[in-house]
Amino acid sequence: MIVPRSRLLWWVGGAGVPLALLAAAIPEAAGTLLAAGALLLAAPLLDAVLTMHRGGGRLDAQPVASAHLTRGVEGELIVRVRNPSMRRRRVRLGVPLPEDLGCEEDDVEVALPAGSEWSIVRFRCLPTQRGLFQVDRCYLGTASPLGFWLTRKAAGGPMEIRVYPGLQHERKKLAGLFLPRGSFGIHAHRQIGQGREFEKLRDYIPGDSYDEIHWKATAKRARPVTKVYQIERTQEVYVIIDSSRLSARLHTWPGDGEEEAIPPTSLERFLSAALILGMVAQRQQDLFGVMSFSEGVDTFVRAKGGPAHYRACRDALYTLQPRIVTPDFSEVFTFLRARLRRRALLVFLTNLDDPILSESFAAGVGLIARQHLVLANMIQPPGIAAVFSDPGVSSAEDVYARLAGHLQWQRLRELEKGLQRCGVRFRLLANESFCPQLVSQYVNVKRRQLL
Repeated sequence: MIVPRSRLLWWVGGAGVPLALLAAAIPEAAGTLLAAGALLLAAPLLDAVLTMHRGGGRLDAQPVASAHLTRGVEGELIVRVRNPSMRRRRVRLGVPLPEDLGCEEDDVEVALPAGSEWSIVRFRCLPTQRGLFQVDRCYLGTASPLGFWLTRKAAGGPMEIRVYPGLQHERKKLAGLFLPRGSFGIHAHRQIGQGREFEKLRDYIPGDSYDEIHWKATAKRARPVTKVYQIERTQEVYVIIDSSRLSARLHTWPGDGEEEAIPPTSLERFLSAALILGMVAQRQQDLFGVMSFSEGVDTFVRAKGGPAHYRACRDALYTLQPRIVTPDFSEVFTFLRARLRRRALLVFLTNLDDPILSESFAAGVGLIARQHLVLANMIQPPGIAAVFSDPGVSSAEDVYARLAGHLQWQRLRELEKGLQRCGVRFRLLANESFCPQLVSQYVNVKRRQLL
């Protein structure tokens, strides 16, 4: 398809219109003026014929088939432009990118260098939302030989753009866990309890328990030999994420003085914390799995290890969005009871400040709490706290607001005590330190060998 450029409009308006006016004003010179006007119009017509004959078909554009970006982190999308003639040309390249990708401009003018068949065009992006985005094709525009017309064509194939959850805010607070110093962070900690995995044999030391003596090795070596156990590894850790209606609550990113135009939801915080916990579990040589649910089980990835499995868990979660439905905890507990035969650590990320939901959770969690270690966590909503915890009360309205928040806080405390009797640990975690506290729970479980 060819379309006129501004040069054609200036050509007709600057030369054709004055000639037509002169022909009307001077009848005896009308023939000469009309002949001159016809010659002037012949140039754009000749340019159109040359453009249609050449067609611009030799130019082509090929975007990358798949691009991976991170929410809140600047990235780039790459499109390769093919110029078989290898002559210096100027083209206009357009890619219809979604607004959520935060691209400054999706229509740029590119100068293709001489002597090169392929050129690379980069589009800078700052994604504001995670998810899967599709771009069907891109568009090329080339000027005609005389510059009167613009040839437009669709080029390239579909491009898939994956925007993953941003973990940069949380990793800043947990940088010590990823340093090669000690087992659980910067400092080494003494391990409490007795492991169950055999490690090696050593000579008996006064004070060793008789249960730790290896009697066959003692008889063979003619001296006491003690069995040494190591801390259990390759335990299964599952993060179970609630993507129902209450996960659509908005929260601000804590600390660092960074604010966003669109505050993240509770689900966004859940996903970031789950992926960070997966990194920590892999560092501790545990098996990591994920699960999401709303009115039923939406996603389930069985616990495994390795970088490829971590990417599989991330791919299973990055398109997750809140659904305006009520979660069905009974189906979740039945599913876990049937699928997980080995004792595992189950970390629930949900919202239990709704009385009906908390009652449903407490009534059914006993089905799995007898076999697995269950941790239930939720982000503390604003205003829910003990009545005297905030000294900034200056009016009667603040007093009533604090009393209302205290009543909800008291009900959650009662829920915590009720779940504790079932063997479930429920915690109300602050928004500012949700991910560090969640990782701390896992570290304490490993340290005390509660599994």
